[in-house]
Amino acid sequence: MLRTPTRTRRLPVVKLVLPVLISAVALGACRGGSEEKPADDGAQSFPRALALGLALFEKSPEGKQVPQPATAAFLVREGGSWQYRTLVDEDSNVFHKVMEYAPVPGERGILTLGGTAAIVRLWPKGGEPRTLWEADFGGKFSRMRDGEIADVYGTGESDVVVATHDQGVVAVVRPGEDGFTVEELDRQENTFVHEVEVGDLDGDGTLEIYATPSLPNKLDGTPQPGEVVRYVPAREEGRKVVADLGERHAKEILVDDIDGDGRDELYVAIEAVSGGRVEIRRFEADTPPDAGVKIATLDDKLCRVLVSGDVEGDGRKEIVAAGFKSGLWLLSPGPAPGDPWTVVSIDRDSSGFEHASLLADLDGDGADELYAASDDHHEVRRYVWKAGAPVREVIYAHPEGMSGFTWNITAVSTDLVP
Repeated sequence: MLRTPTRTRRLPVVKLVLPVLISAVALGACRGGSEEKPADDGAQSFPRALALGLALFEKSPEGKQVPQPATAAFLVREGGSWQYRTLVDEDSNVFHKVMEYAPVPGERGILTLGGTAAIVRLWPKGGEPRTLWEADFGGKFSRMRDGEIADVYGTGESDVVVATHDQGVVAVVRPGEDGFTVEELDRQENTFVHEVEVGDLDGDGTLEIYATPSLPNKLDGTPQPGEVVRYVPAREEGRKVVADLGERHAKEILVDDIDGDGRDELYVAIEAVSGGRVEIRRFEADTPPDAGVKIATLDDKLCRVLVSGDVEGDGRKEIVAAGFKSGLWLLSPGPAPGDPWTVVSIDRDSSGFEHASLLADLDGDGADELYAASDDHHEVRRYVWKAGAPVREVIYAHPEGMSGFTWNITAVSTDLVP
């Protein structure tokens, strides 16, 4: 493993947009959902806010889409309405992910993963941003594509696991007494790593890293081979293929204990070849790479988001799959191991290239709400389950439309929002 010191570059320009008050608006029926208006939260404020990583574009005089500076958007619930704020970094042109991060006790901030330039940066509230890692990977693109925060070495540290474009780098950014260092776990030429997840499938207490490398993106429906690989840094175990997807590939995986047996499972959203359908497969620790169990199919060609949570507050987890054009889907395991999963449409009238989504209990009622960026409709939406059915409301509508992509949604502490 390569151990690379970090360096600091010039400070970015930060733009803070004054809050815009947005009232919740009931939109009527989701297909398969309810027409009931969500319960009024009154003057309630939420201790956590939504953080959205964005890529925004403007048209040039020649009609070309020109990338704009990397933007993080925040939706904060205060006094019964949603406020919209942004943070802008002119050193990059996309934030693929925005997260809360506390590298050491007493230090907290907003962590951003930027692309072109590829920068991992920490933004403390009221302080100067700190560059934790910046790199040029030497290929056509340099992007910090995805990240997770976890103690992958078992040392008690809050490490940041990062996947990149386009030289197949998987790395761990580690805090220490003398600053941050980078442990590079893998590098493959001409390779995109789309997603990284952390979990413990074998139940031994040591965290594993899972990632989705493939050749550079194709969008024409032709075959594109792919796989899911595993790393175990604490045991110095390098790349191992755990899901062989043949002539198909996955941009999205999920690692979580959905069935409640105390061990995580791996869920893989396998993209369709032209004329086919998306398949979602389940792998356990002892599942052979070519033997994942199909739990659902979607009549779609892309599914780039899988999130887990408990939408009814009954102690049982579900998965939400966000399709490219087919909408939002609720995937529920059967009552006994091996039983078929139930697949129910949450909302067919929701779509976007990434279709970023999040399950989180921001209102503190014990059940997770679903938040989704329907970029095709230029809206961020919230779904609350009432009497077993999802009820939809718009919590933000982009005033001039959404010219770009929402890449990711996470929940962060409201007191860290700029």
